[in-house]
Amino acid sequence: RAFTSNSQWPDKDDFLDVIYWGRQILGLILGVIWGVIPLKGFLGLLLFCIVSAVAVYLYAFTFQNVDEDYGGAWEIVKEGFVTSFAGFLAMWIIIFSGLHF
Repeated sequence: RAFTSNSQWPDKDDFLDVIYWGRQILGLILGVIWGVIPLKGFLGLLLFCIVSAVAVYLYAFTFQNVDEDYGGAWEIVKEGFVTSFAGFLAMWIIIFSGLHF
């Protein structure tokens, strides 16, 4: 269901789990990309927040066409953000330090 557009999500938690784990994977991928580029400082943090939020919003409301039953756009967009941010930071620091120092 996660890769099929307009899927039916009878259990709200299943959809939120897909958002959560998708965001974790996205955070790790962005951490690797930011480390290889090499992106530094506040710009990297800001870009992560923007890319992560936009990706989740587009997935939920454009690809899956979910309605407001999930607590609204803000609840969906913030689902799993903090843990994704932690994984992103760890990956960004490890890759950046390994390649550029």
